[in-house]
Amino acid sequence: MRELTLHLLDIAENGVSAGAQNITITIVEDLRIDRLKLAVEDDGRGMDAAMVEQVTNPFITTRTTRKVGLGIPLLKLAAEMCEGGLTVVSTPNVGTKITAEFRRSHIDRMPLGDVPNTMLSLLVGWPQVHWMLIYRVDAEEFVFDDTPVKEILGDLPLSDPEVITFLRGALTEGINDVTKRTRGDYVMIAEG
Repeated sequence: MRELTLHLLDIAENGVSAGAQNITITIVEDLRIDRLKLAVEDDGRGMDAAMVEQVTNPFITTRTTRKVGLGIPLLKLAAEMCEGGLTVVSTPNVGTKITAEFRRSHIDRMPLGDVPNTMLSLLVGWPQVHWMLIYRVDAEEFVFDDTPVKEILGDLPLSDPEVITFLRGALTEGINDVTKRTRGDYVMIAEG
């Protein structure tokens, strides 16, 4: 995978396959300590301790459609190559949280990717799931919760072209506002 958002998409899809009704994606950029943290948390079937221990093995997967699972092992490798790591916390019948951490400025860290379009793909692809995005840069935060949007839309599907345009704009604007404010503040502090 060439972008980290593709890993987030893969893990979120795993949560959907595990029966999750609520999935939260968290992206934290801590510019002051040069860290990037990504997390996907769901309330799906979860895994027992034995499976959690083996989840980073590419030849172990819970999927029945194929015999290998490369997503989590590749994300773990990418994080470790960038002075970070991967943690998996899971409880059967409660859910799973997968967190990957990177040195943000590491030369080998792949780009974050297109967060708004990744979230849009998840929202439109699985409208029955409650999706949340938390995007934090230092102390600034943007939170997108699809519940109010779905309540306002009523029977209008998230796949409606006007709704897609609105959602893409809201996600892009929220993320851009946080990154502009924070990076602008950070540059001023660093220069001052």
